[in-house]
Amino acid sequence: MNILEATHLTKTYTIGDREIDVLKDVSLAVPEGEFLVVQGNSGSGKTTLLSILSGLDKPTQGRVFIEGRDITDLGEDEIAPLRNEIIGFVFQSFHLVPSLTVLENVMFPAELRRDPLAGDKARALLERVGMQDRLLSFPHQLSGGEKQRAALCRALVNAPRIIFADEPTGNLDSTNGKAILELLLGLREEHGTTLILVTHSGQIARMADRTILLRDGTINGESPHAP
Repeated sequence: MNILEATHLTKTYTIGDREIDVLKDVSLAVPEGEFLVVQGNSGSGKTTLLSILSGLDKPTQGRVFIEGRDITDLGEDEIAPLRNEIIGFVFQSFHLVPSLTVLENVMFPAELRRDPLAGDKARALLERVGMQDRLLSFPHQLSGGEKQRAALCRALVNAPRIIFADEPTGNLDSTNGKAILELLLGLREEHGTTLILVTHSGQIARMADRTILLRDGTINGESPHAP
C-alpha cells in the first residue's frame, strides 16, 4: 500500500516577467514503511518537493495524496491536524519557539493532542539523542547541532506515520549524526514509520530502500538498494 502518492507536480515561480519552473511534472509513489532518500545538486528542487509532499506548500499543478486523501487544496485549518497527527517535518532552520524551553518545544505537538504522556515522551526522545541535560535550556542557549536534535525530537514526539527531513544530519558531527540516524531508523522499525529524507550523504543513501535523483526539477533516475 502506498502511504503517499504525487502526480504530475509542477511548481512555478514568477519573478518579474520570467517564469521559473522549480519542479516539472514530478510523479512518485511511496509505499508505507519505505525509507526514501532524495538527492540532487543545489537548486534541483529537493526542498520544494519535500515542502509540497508534506502539505507545507502547494504545487502550481498536480496532486498529492496521503493515505489516499487528496491534500492538495486543503486549507490551513484542515491540514494542520493532519500535520500534527500523521506528518513529522524536520526543517533545516529548526523553527524552535524562542520563549519555550527545549522540553516545552518537544512536548508542544503532543500537548496539542492533549496527550497526558507528552512530558514523558519528550524526555525519552531527548535522552536518546543525548539532550537530557538541556531540558530547561532555551533555543538561544543551544548550539546548531543541539537545535537540530531538539527539532527532530519535536517532529517525532507524536510518532508520525511519515517523517520528512531536510538534511537532518547536516549540522551535526559524526557522533550526533549517527545518533539521529539511529533514532530515525529505530522509529521506523518500532512503528513502521515512512522516512523521506533529503541528504547529500552517500552513507545515508546507501542505507535507504531507494534513492531518487532530482535534476533541474525533474526525476533524473532512481536506484533501489540491497537490503
